[in-house]
Amino acid sequence: MSGMGAEVGAQAARARAMAVLRVRSRALAVAVLPAAFAVVLLAGASTGHLVGPGWHAARWAVIPVAVLVLLAAAIIALVVARARPAVSPTVPIGEEQAPDLYRMVRDLADRLDVPAPSAIALTPDCDSWLEDRTHPSHGPPAAEGGMEDGLNGLHGGSRSGTHRRTPDAPVLVIGSPFLWWMRVGELRAVLAPVVAGTGPSAHPDIAQARRFVRGLDAAVAVASTRGRCPGSRAVCAGIGWVARVMLRSCRDHAAEMERGVAAAAAERAQAVDYGLRIVAQEQVGLAYAGWDRLLTRVALPAWRMGRWPSRLDAGVVAALTELSRRDRLAEGFASRLGERPACDLLEEPGAIDEAASLLAARLFHGGPAEPGPDWSPVGWQEYPEEVVDRKWRTDAARLHRVLDTLGVRRTTEGTPPESDGPTLARVLDHLSTPPTTAPTWPPAE
Repeated sequence: MSGMGAEVGAQAARARAMAVLRVRSRALAVAVLPAAFAVVLLAGASTGHLVGPGWHAARWAVIPVAVLVLLAAAIIALVVARARPAVSPTVPIGEEQAPDLYRMVRDLADRLDVPAPSAIALTPDCDSWLEDRTHPSHGPPAAEGGMEDGLNGLHGGSRSGTHRRTPDAPVLVIGSPFLWWMRVGELRAVLAPVVAGTGPSAHPDIAQARRFVRGLDAAVAVASTRGRCPGSRAVCAGIGWVARVMLRSCRDHAAEMERGVAAAAAERAQAVDYGLRIVAQEQVGLAYAGWDRLLTRVALPAWRMGRWPSRLDAGVVAALTELSRRDRLAEGFASRLGERPACDLLEEPGAIDEAASLLAARLFHGGPAEPGPDWSPVGWQEYPEEVVDRKWRTDAARLHRVLDTLGVRRTTEGTPPESDGPTLARVLDHLSTPPTTAPTWPPAE
């Protein structure tokens, strides 16, 4: 039954892909139509059929229009073809950095009977997806710093020898909190529907439709960005308008195509660790909650001080472990901790965690891409002194500056003579002192 459902989803995705490609064909037909009229008029004149002043005037009117339309279509097609689609910022993982992880993904692809992803990368978020990075403007995989190793790692023969890894396959992007919080079996169950998506993605019609939609989206971004559009402001506005019209025409078809691909992948993945996937989805929600709380409550104060915690994923594990141990409803938690964590699939989890933590600071706070004097890492051992203590001292100094402006005297009773800095006694003394004058209320009307 699952194979039938996967086939139905794949057929629906292909049908929608053909609808997207028909939008491209109609746009090409509209661009070629004036040229076709011009060719007919010229051929009629050469054969002596379309002669006379009226046909002569029509030729002079249609031919310039045809040339302008063809020129505009060529420019728009060039922009759509050369525009660089957006790529998610990730931390590339080569096979020498995670041989066990690559082996698990290869085995998973073999079990699902789909092509393996071309490479693996991590994102500092609680999500996983496939991302196409085959556009020529993305450059060679080696530019990603280790991505070439990932391609070479997955090019090796599979267990059955039937699946060849090619650079045309999408990149598997995995949420870094999943690797640290989940067990190996849970991660495999969560990744099964994602990896299964490489099967429909390999279909030529779906791949062409996706490239066309990404090109239109990138063309809209190019036309709206000053300095990137090749031409005047009017030319850029025209390119953006045409690209937006075509995007609106194929938007619904593209969305249904992606739903069909997801449905086909989910149906195909039901045969792999289906029971464990239910448990793993609970851990996905728990990891997301812990990650969000860690970023807003712990990482954000450090980022504002020019420090970035270098082990965010390890911090999520520590916080969720403590929370789960205190939760009486967490049945079987001790046995779960006894299983192999997914981060053991990495050769150097600490270095990868540090890279993901720096990327998280850049994405969620806008920090620099590289460490510097004013942007340095901080470990969890130094966090209380380097961040918490500094934050409290900064807030206390701000509060005492306000008291100074209000004319509140500094408290000297009970404090050493050399203690002239901000003290808690001064704040408590100010809050416990009753006002000297009663507040005046406006007269009742």
